[in-house]
Amino acid sequence: MRIGIDLGGTKIEAIALDDRGAVMRRHRVATPAGNYRGIIDAIAELVFSIERELGQKGTVGVGSPGALSLRTGLLKNSNSTALNGKPLDVDLSRALGRRIRLENDANCFALSEAIGGAAREVDTVFGVILGTGVGGGLVVNQRLVSGRNAIAGEWGHNPMPWPRADEWPGPPCYCGKTGCIETLISGPALTRELDARTARTMTAQEIAAAAKGGDAACQAVVTILEDRLARGLALVVNIFDPDRIVLGGGLSNINRLYAKVPPLISRYAFSDGVDTVVMRAAFGDSSGVRGAAWLWPTGEKAG
Repeated sequence: MRIGIDLGGTKIEAIALDDRGAVMRRHRVATPAGNYRGIIDAIAELVFSIERELGQKGTVGVGSPGALSLRTGLLKNSNSTALNGKPLDVDLSRALGRRIRLENDANCFALSEAIGGAAREVDTVFGVILGTGVGGGLVVNQRLVSGRNAIAGEWGHNPMPWPRADEWPGPPCYCGKTGCIETLISGPALTRELDARTARTMTAQEIAAAAKGGDAACQAVVTILEDRLARGLALVVNIFDPDRIVLGGGLSNINRLYAKVPPLISRYAFSDGVDTVVMRAAFGDSSGVRGAAWLWPTGEKAG
């Protein structure tokens, strides 16, 4: 049995899979906001409760915002700031009494979609999270590519390619720079764009629904999103050239992206045409927790 944990800003989800990938148990609890010790305890209790219910012990993989620094062993780059500077993998291992595997949540998402998901039949996958933030993960032959510095796939913290006059130097980002892709195509970016144009405050989901219903201002904002997303993904195509790009997160539910964005990628990428398929995630908002469970290959034991 493999257990996956998806550590989010508002909820922690746990899932237990058998070796075929079938779901055996699933539980969710609220994330103890800003409480590092409370997060450790909540994850441990989720794991132990699943194991009690199923009467067996499992491997544990954890998907978390941010990544472990290869220099310090401490978590870095997390927008859940209570986790930054903490030895999250070590503390979880102690709480659970076994080794665990911890990866960036976008990496877990990409791995999930490569193993039995929307990209199951291709070799190279770029998984994209479009939500409050913007993340990405690379998978080659169903194996994660984390990179020398454990930041592979962090396309959201590059500057927007081919910026327009009103996009440069761009909004400030929590990473300390300005004009990051994340600041221009995330959910908050949509809200900010509409407010700047109309002085109306709506969530990204409300904007998407209104655009679908014919609201001209919201349609214009979604059109801007499509162009910016295409420019950002053209950068990925130029560097990684994946067989498939899989979208997840709240903005991935905007249906028109899948028709509008691929032709725009072709316009910007350094090629005479782009055949990369852009698809919605097969496992929806449960893809990350499923990928965390697959951090342990079949037959490998945590000890």
